[in-house]
Amino acid sequence: MTVRDPALAVVVKGWPRLSETFIAQELVALEEAGHHFDIWSLRHPTDTKRHPLHDRLRARVRYLPEYLYQETDRVWRARAAARALPGYTLAYRTWRADLARDRSHNRIRRFGQACVLAAELPPGTEALYAHFLHTPSSVARYAAIMRGLPWSFSAHAKDIWTSPEWEIREKLQAGTHGAAFGATCTAFGAEHLRQLADDPGRVDLVYHGLDLSRFPDPPRRAPGSRFGMLSVGRLVEKKGFDRLIAALALLPVGLDWHWTHIGGGELGDTLRAQAEAAGVAHRITWRGACDQPEVIDAMRAADLFVLPSRVAADGDRDGLPNVLMEAASQLLPILSTPVSAIPEFIDSGTHGVLVSDDPQAQANAMAELAADPAARTRMAEAARVRLLAEFTMPPGIAHLSARLTALCGT
Repeated sequence: MTVRDPALAVVVKGWPRLSETFIAQELVALEEAGHHFDIWSLRHPTDTKRHPLHDRLRARVRYLPEYLYQETDRVWRARAAARALPGYTLAYRTWRADLARDRSHNRIRRFGQACVLAAELPPGTEALYAHFLHTPSSVARYAAIMRGLPWSFSAHAKDIWTSPEWEIREKLQAGTHGAAFGATCTAFGAEHLRQLADDPGRVDLVYHGLDLSRFPDPPRRAPGSRFGMLSVGRLVEKKGFDRLIAALALLPVGLDWHWTHIGGGELGDTLRAQAEAAGVAHRITWRGACDQPEVIDAMRAADLFVLPSRVAADGDRDGLPNVLMEAASQLLPILSTPVSAIPEFIDSGTHGVLVSDDPQAQANAMAELAADPAARTRMAEAARVRLLAEFTMPPGIAHLSARLTALCGT
């Protein structure tokens, strides 16, 4: 049996990653739609668990040198091979222009990884597709120029809001060997990227949506004696969990509540210390990183999903977090903030409640929702109806599949 060479190279930051279920969901769906690709990962995995989705993917996963000094022989062999490619000189000039504006080790590493990618791509490769507009797209772009291939990207949140405008503009300009197209998962992000593109049609709005076949039917909820709240998200500034802990400390004394957090992150020790100082640590369970079945089980047992997203000091922010749609799939009421694209899914008062990240405002909203199970039920049902009508996965996959098919045919 002849093994078919992949037509597409998919470049990702790391594989597999628990926090990037949306990427795994998309790639599994693209395989099922008939696309044949290899995954090229810039980093090795650090999570100790995997989602069941990761095990469904048949694509070969190949790891580029995470740090160039760790695989010097491979890098130098690739550099020599890359120099012989017809587009190497142009790629080198493009990279040098970028390096002049971003003198960082990361920028140097991107070019080394691009040389390895360009040198090791299978001969049948017809196009490259990168998840995230920053580092993965830079590696894909340099390699695509070397090989004379088209490339594209999918942008999400941090990569849009923390990348310099000059770099985004050049990645969206035909004259600077930019992407054939870019997809992004929110209207908020799409509008920003279209303003920076030479042709607004180069940017597509493609909601991730949910593959509801992977989720159980929602449970029947009955209020218990303790009001259980759940949050899922990395412990980083943009998720706003510091504000949430401050809000928990302001809840009425008579309210019997418990908050469970799922996810890892760099602020874990800081937030645990904050909870201790605020006197609420005994009402909090920190579960750490969990796979998706564990997340769904936790959603089915909770009374309220809370995600206090905010804009971080460096401009980073959420897009439209998939966990909100996952909560809606389980009829779990939602409390969040009107940041970025969250209002694209939730009309406050109809599909959930959106308040500012002010701790008192959050505490007031939590107390009001705890006291009104009928309102929680009404909004949870409305959110699920909207999910089923507008945010399922198939439409977005069909659009992306058509784009990638055309890209590989150019």
